[in-house]
Amino acid sequence: MGQPGFFDLDKRLQALSDKGDPLEVIAAIVLWESFRLQIEAAVCPNPDERKSNAGRKTYDAILKFKMLILQSLYNLSDEQLEYQVRDRLSFMRFLGLSLKDPVPDATTIWLFREELAKAGVIKELFDTFAQQLDAKGFIARGGQMVDATIVSVPKQRNTRDENKTVKAGKTPDGWEEKPAKNQQKDKDARWTKKHGKSYFGYKNHVNADAKHKLIRRYSVTDASVHDSQEFDGLLDETNTSREAYADSAYRSAESERKLKERGFTSRIHERGARGRALSERQQQQANRKKSKTRARVEHVFGAQEMAPGGRVVCAIGIRRAAAKIGLQNLVYNIRRLVILERMAAA
Repeated sequence: MGQPGFFDLDKRLQALSDKGDPLEVIAAIVLWESFRLQIEAAVCPNPDERKSNAGRKTYDAILKFKMLILQSLYNLSDEQLEYQVRDRLSFMRFLGLSLKDPVPDATTIWLFREELAKAGVIKELFDTFAQQLDAKGFIARGGQMVDATIVSVPKQRNTRDENKTVKAGKTPDGWEEKPAKNQQKDKDARWTKKHGKSYFGYKNHVNADAKHKLIRRYSVTDASVHDSQEFDGLLDETNTSREAYADSAYRSAESERKLKERGFTSRIHERGARGRALSERQQQQANRKKSKTRARVEHVFGAQEMAPGGRVVCAIGIRRAAAKIGLQNLVYNIRRLVILERMAAA
């Protein structure tokens, strides 16, 4: 083993660049400072209210935010995130840290994410990045595709009576007397069934544009909420096309009426009624034609599912789940931007 050289670190980082470090690309194309005001307004204390200047200075807000992006990109626990940042040169370079710089520990990251979740600022940060997408020319085009996917959370081992009490919005007897147990119970997540299989958790309702397959709007609910209940609130007035695509679960007289009132053209799949199946003509000329565009939203969910962690989040309560799901949607758009810019440059 030779003696360490002065330029060894630079050579190692250059080797990572030569191999196509994806984090280097992400660090360059995202305008990180655009998030600062929103983050600091939500989580940073007023300097005038600080009692003393003694003690360790707080970590930079953008540094901690970028660590959350890493966490969502690679599905890392808080402890693993801290370890990997200390261990991996690509992570350190992405964060702008040198070998001698201190690294926020797992507790610091947990508290930071909790503050963001409590402030409800994740969706604002998502919208801020949407402005960056528009500025780069990737505006919503080609119509909008609305769909929802189930995001599972760890299952709760409750009795039938306990589940009934939780569903009624109450706390089962005995839980409050056991604070440790009570804190580990998710009272917001719900059970639902899809294709005969039961799921426990939440739903990620999204609107993606057909041209770029970027998520333009989203909402998070418990898993029992029907997809159609979020449809109207997800419609995007900025899309250059007035066509709205969705599967047959969204079709109703009310949804058709609302689309018409707002000037949208319905491209929602038709569905048969009980005892009256769709004709071959309806399937061929209507639904299958619509599917060529609507199916593109499945690429969005597929990309999220194939990413580390898939459609599972380890969170208790809808506030925390919404923060993690919102970060997943933001990270999807960041990864998608990398692909779009690469295609544009080709």
